[in-house]
Amino acid sequence: MQQKELRIALVCYGGVSLAVYMHGVTKELWKALQASRAAWANAADEEAPQGSAAVYLDLLRRLETAGNLRLRILTDIVAGASAGGINSIFLAQAINSGQSLEPLTDLWLDTADVDVLLDPEAKPWSKAAKFWATPLVTYLLHRPGNAVSESVAPETRAEVREKLSRLVRSRWFEPPFGGIGFSRLLHRALTAMSKVPAGRPLLPAGHPLDLFVTATDFKGHLETLRLHSPQMVLESEHRLTFSFRAKVGTQGAALAPIPELVMAARASASFPGAFPPLQISEIDRLVDEQGEAWPTRDAFLARIMPEHARRGDLGCVSLIDGSVLVNAPFADAMEALRDRPAAREVDRRFVYIDPTPDHLGAEMRRDDQLPGFFPVIFGSLSAIPREQPIRDNLEALEQRSREMAALREIVVALRPEIEETVEKLFGGTFFLDRPTPKRLSAWRTKAQFAAFEQAGFAYHGYAQVKFSGITAMLARMVFEAAPEFELHSPEPVRDRLIAHLAANGLDRAQGLRDAHSPAMIEFFRTHDLPFRVRRLRLLARRVTQEWEAEPGVTDQDRDAARTAIYRALALYIDREPLVALGEDFPALARMFFEDPQSVVDHMAQARSLLETDAAVDELLAEALSAMPQALRRRVLLAYLGFPFYDTVTLPLLRGEGLTEFDPVLVDRISPEDCHAIRDGLREETLRGKEFFNFGAFFSRSYRENDYLWGRLHGAERMMDLMASTLSAEHAISAPELLGFKRRAFLAILDEEKQRLRADPGLVQRIRREVLAGK
Repeated sequence: MQQKELRIALVCYGGVSLAVYMHGVTKELWKALQASRAAWANAADEEAPQGSAAVYLDLLRRLETAGNLRLRILTDIVAGASAGGINSIFLAQAINSGQSLEPLTDLWLDTADVDVLLDPEAKPWSKAAKFWATPLVTYLLHRPGNAVSESVAPETRAEVREKLSRLVRSRWFEPPFGGIGFSRLLHRALTAMSKVPAGRPLLPAGHPLDLFVTATDFKGHLETLRLHSPQMVLESEHRLTFSFRAKVGTQGAALAPIPELVMAARASASFPGAFPPLQISEIDRLVDEQGEAWPTRDAFLARIMPEHARRGDLGCVSLIDGSVLVNAPFADAMEALRDRPAAREVDRRFVYIDPTPDHLGAEMRRDDQLPGFFPVIFGSLSAIPREQPIRDNLEALEQRSREMAALREIVVALRPEIEETVEKLFGGTFFLDRPTPKRLSAWRTKAQFAAFEQAGFAYHGYAQVKFSGITAMLARMVFEAAPEFELHSPEPVRDRLIAHLAANGLDRAQGLRDAHSPAMIEFFRTHDLPFRVRRLRLLARRVTQEWEAEPGVTDQDRDAARTAIYRALALYIDREPLVALGEDFPALARMFFEDPQSVVDHMAQARSLLETDAAVDELLAEALSAMPQALRRRVLLAYLGFPFYDTVTLPLLRGEGLTEFDPVLVDRISPEDCHAIRDGLREETLRGKEFFNFGAFFSRSYRENDYLWGRLHGAERMMDLMASTLSAEHAISAPELLGFKRRAFLAILDEEKQRLRADPGLVQRIRREVLAGK
């Protein structure tokens, strides 16, 4: 049976109170991950999923029977801004640790209310408080065309007006919501997660998990720009990203210390004017209140804010809402695609949650009046810059996917000629020989030299690209391991490395011209890890996605081949990250400019590529020997033909050793995309949109409504994503998929009927809609 991973990189927007809806969506992703974990676990080690997770499990099993596909769902990249950053942090913590997301549900429903968030020192303790403001408040909240009447449903206007009155009569010209109070709420929810019995992590052991949460450095920090003249200038930078990476390990293990997660969430969601900017002293105060230790404090702050740490002005840093500059943090998530391990075929998706895709509104665009004074100011300060950058990010992803698809088309076009060349090189009876590790090594060397010789003058350009890619990779490792250099890019490291290699017999202008140069051969054999990864990637695609039917080759034969290839690939990918160079590498890297050879030797020894080659040859020889002759012939043609493919495609890749070579698809989760129950554009579907997206902060019934619709829409789109992994010929019919969706909807309503009590008729009304659609 074909095995595939649906790998999701999730991006959560900011959206003020619509974060409650987004939490509902992320909860369904969490449920789907639980179902996937159960599908791949030993039944004795895993409790049977309940609720919507049980329906996801049934759908996964249906994929096996319908499409001969065993699918595993993984979320290994999570990014968020503003209130979406809170959802991202809690989801990543749950994925890494196996902990429950239920405490976050309680946080949103119970405490995301203006009365709770108001700073105690700002509350009007009696009706007499600011008594002189009462007539003004009454007029503002009841006058014709007022904001409440225009944007809030009639049944909730009284509640909103009452809470808004308290908010308006709180302290003026200062943020009404308390910063330390907000931090305490976040800390309480994260602590509650850690106290609930945890399941197993939702990623395989050792798989990396990346989390990115944006904030805005209000005062800014200086970054260096390199120009022609002058050579360097200083530019103020205000974007700031809290990044966390962990390799999934034991059950209950935290992604990061709780104070660090609280700091990231508090900073990212500090909506301007509502919350005070975050200063580090607030988190220090929280840690003291809780009687906790934070031993990683200094190292964490130096990593997140290196320029401030170097200047010694961390105490002056003020952080505000991450969506001010980066509301859709795609860029960091895109960069994290490197260094992903591979156990099987990958279907990579970028999924973003956007509760209100048309943020400015069709009505505003149809207005032919010149925008007024205040709309222009507020629009330029908030709405426009927050929403514009997504197009650039998505176009970059689309361009990358087009390039990957084009490269695959080139490979397919070259295949007949390359396979004919390999057959001539080795002879027609070659494929009858039993592969052994020694033979594989000899065949591989013969094929490589033949490819180099037949490339002609193009070989020199290919070798230059390989050399540039390897030196850039080695320089990046040194740069990341030795921040003490205070360099602004790896280029000085790379320049020193190239000069050192030239002085020791590997001059790129001369030594790379000769394919038989001993110095060049030794350098590539010792350090060219990306070449090995690309070769096995090609092999995996050949037996998975680019397969032509062969008599006598079964799906079980191909699955066994895929398994062996990915096991071999994992040996190389394990050697890609910086941590693979060992704990003593940073100290050695700090001596690079004085003794580059010791650093280069250490890298070679730590990665031990020649020894890894021998282990891979053992794996592949065993697998090839077990294959039917037709399958073995196809695999060997691809394996030995790889140098011919690589001389053509690597220059087109510009030397980038991409781990995930396949196209990246982008999927959106939004009310506009969900129609299984009702048209998602109906006004009553999302109530948090009212009162300028603050609506859910004024009413628990609104929060419950939006949370429930988030779960329902999340379930619908998760099932769409799962079904889309099947090939066209094995696709599940639309009526059958709709049946799974309705089962999930009813399961969600059953799960939530006891929790959601603010509007007693909510669950029953939606249940009738679901049943009416049968």
